[in-house]
Amino acid sequence: MARYRVIPERSRLWAEARSSLHPVRVETSGLTGHVEAEVAEGQVRLGAPFQVEIDAARLRSGNGLIDGELQRRLETRKFPTVVGAVRAAAAEGARWRLNGDLTLHGVSRATDAAVTVKLVDADTIEIEGEKVIDMRDYGLTPPKLLMFRVHPDVKVRARLVAVREAT
Repeated sequence: MARYRVIPERSRLWAEARSSLHPVRVETSGLTGHVEAEVAEGQVRLGAPFQVEIDAARLRSGNGLIDGELQRRLETRKFPTVVGAVRAAAAEGARWRLNGDLTLHGVSRATDAAVTVKLVDADTIEIEGEKVIDMRDYGLTPPKLLMFRVHPDVKVRARLVAVREAT
């Protein structure tokens, strides 16, 4: 297996929560980490373990009121990083099943996600997937501001672009 370094400026994270007024959307780049993978005959085979993380302070919607509440609830000074640690990767037809732990707000929970993997060029791979999480599982209470209520289920989608490290 080769080690691939996640390219922060080309990798993205999106999160969307429903609310009583409108969807709350967060989008950011800045994912870091590495991926274990092997390329044979134009196909990517993922390995494990590997880890990806993002600075929790990067999670912003663009709305100052919502962002202030989000940062306060995430306690970004106390819990500065969101970490996805993959323990196992298994092929499932054209997709891959990743099993590991998501650490958010200082709480780690076992989770899994189905992802697609593709070869971008000879040295670059792209992994993309999504997962719905319940913020309450991570010790987070859904925000309520007057008539504005956020639902606890959050759809999280990520695209990792990673380049093979020199050996």
